[in-house]
Amino acid sequence: MHIQDSRWSSASAIASGGAVGAAVSTGRGDTSRTTPLRVDAQRNLEHVLRAAREVFGELGYGAPMEDVARRARVGVGTVYRRFPSKDVLVRRIAEEETSRLTDQARAALGQEDEPWSALSRFLRTSVASGAGRLLPPQVLRVGVAEEGDAEPEETRVPQQRTQPGGGELRLVPEQPAAEDDAGAAALLDVVGQLVERARAAGELRADVSVSDVLLVIATAAPSLPDPAQQAAASARLLDILLEGLRSRPV
Repeated sequence: MHIQDSRWSSASAIASGGAVGAAVSTGRGDTSRTTPLRVDAQRNLEHVLRAAREVFGELGYGAPMEDVARRARVGVGTVYRRFPSKDVLVRRIAEEETSRLTDQARAALGQEDEPWSALSRFLRTSVASGAGRLLPPQVLRVGVAEEGDAEPEETRVPQQRTQPGGGELRLVPEQPAAEDDAGAAALLDVVGQLVERARAAGELRADVSVSDVLLVIATAAPSLPDPAQQAAASARLLDILLEGLRSRPV
C-alpha cells in the first residue's frame, strides 16, 4: 500500500490540533485561547479513532473511510471533519501504534537483564497488543539485495547481517521523505538494540535482522472474529516463530 508521506507532516498537525482543541477569538482582537472540544465532539473523535484501529487492523490501511465511519456509528462527514483525508487518519493511527511499540521495546530493554528474555518479552507484548497490524507501511517494506549489489547509502535498519548463501534482507524506505519519520526511526533504533544484544549473547540466529523481528510482530497477530481463538492462535504462532529466531548449538 502506498501512502503519500510528503503529506504526513502537515497531516499530523491537523489531526493533533483537532484532537486537542480549537482556537477561538476572545473578541478583543489581540489574543486567542484554546477551548476543549465539546463532550459530544470528543466522544465522536474517540469513536472514530477506536473504529479506525479496528478497521485498519482487520483490513489494512487500504480500507475506505466509509468502513471507519460505519464502525464508529457516525456519518462519514463526521470523520472527514476531524480528518480531512484518509492520509491524515492513517498517519495518526500509525504514529500512535509506532509510539506504543517503541515504549514496549524500551520497557523490555530496561527491565530484562537477559537478552533473549528482553527480545521475547517485547515480541509477546507487541503481538498481544495487536500493534503490529498497524505499523507504518514504509517500516514493513522489505527488499532482498542480491550478492554483488551495491550497498545503499542509508538503510532503514542498522546492523543488518548477510544471510548465508543468499542476499541481505533489509527494510527499504518507501520514499525519501519517510526517512524523516522520527517515530519510525526511534522504533528501529530500540528494536535494533534488542536484536544486537540477543545476537551478541549467542541466543539469536546470526542472520536474523531487525526487519525479521518487525515482520514477526506484524505476522503473529492474526485478526480472528473470536477473541479467545485470536489470542490462542497468536500465542501458538509466536511460539513457533520464536523457535525459528533462536540460535541452536552447532
